[in-house]
Amino acid sequence: MNFGGIEPECASYDGATFAVIPVPYDLTSTYQSGSRQGPAAILAASANMELYDEELQKVTYREGIFTASPIEVDARGPDRMAGAIRQVVSDVLIDGKIPVLLGGEHSVTLGAVQAVQAAFPNLTVLQLDAHADLRESYQGTPYSHACIARRIQEFCPLVQAGIRSMSEEEAVFIKERAIKTFSADFILDEPAWIDKICEHLTGDIYITIDLDVLDPAFMPSTGTPEPGGVSWRDVLRLIKGVSKKCRIRGFDVVELSPIPGHVAPDFLAAKLIYRIMGYLTV
Repeated sequence: MNFGGIEPECASYDGATFAVIPVPYDLTSTYQSGSRQGPAAILAASANMELYDEELQKVTYREGIFTASPIEVDARGPDRMAGAIRQVVSDVLIDGKIPVLLGGEHSVTLGAVQAVQAAFPNLTVLQLDAHADLRESYQGTPYSHACIARRIQEFCPLVQAGIRSMSEEEAVFIKERAIKTFSADFILDEPAWIDKICEHLTGDIYITIDLDVLDPAFMPSTGTPEPGGVSWRDVLRLIKGVSKKCRIRGFDVVELSPIPGHVAPDFLAAKLIYRIMGYLTV
């Protein structure tokens, strides 16, 4: 099974622009688990997409999309898992490909960002998420999905968008460190919201998309859904705007927790990934 169900000549590693890396991991999930099934669900849904992109008027997969074998789960903890992910993404970057991670819980982003930042030292991370994920530690580990943004900002500039849930600890931290955090209400109410977010993004960018940034009406299949989210079109408009201004060096889509018999969210995730690939190859 490869992303898009595409023919072998467009799915080979040597000729690929993109390397899709499934990471079926959800060891630190705390409300509803199941995101370990996300990568397989995305791949299955992708095989049912129309591969002609009606917005971009192109057949994106002809740029080459390689699908790697899933990264083997390391049950010793998310810090060990980050190391395994970092190595795989580093190898992909050395070969000149754009890494695309399929989560899995949000903790898997750390290893990918570490690898991309090592290759592009001026990297900024754009986090699309319902939750701030800025806790110092959660349930005994600083590498929980609830701590991913805290770990990233320790070595890389961070811009957050779509946020609508945080602890008091995180709210204080955002103010103390002046983290650029844009709420879902800001996106919904501010006419120039894309420009205002993009003001803080230049050069090399990594985008991490927690699918709970979307309103549960669009994306019910997440472990920690939050009301008041943004729409499918909001997410696409922002990423399209970023792709015109910046060099997106890699991205991930995480926290899909499939609901049996309800495939629309799986399909949304797959098409979102394909559309972003299209933006990166226009």
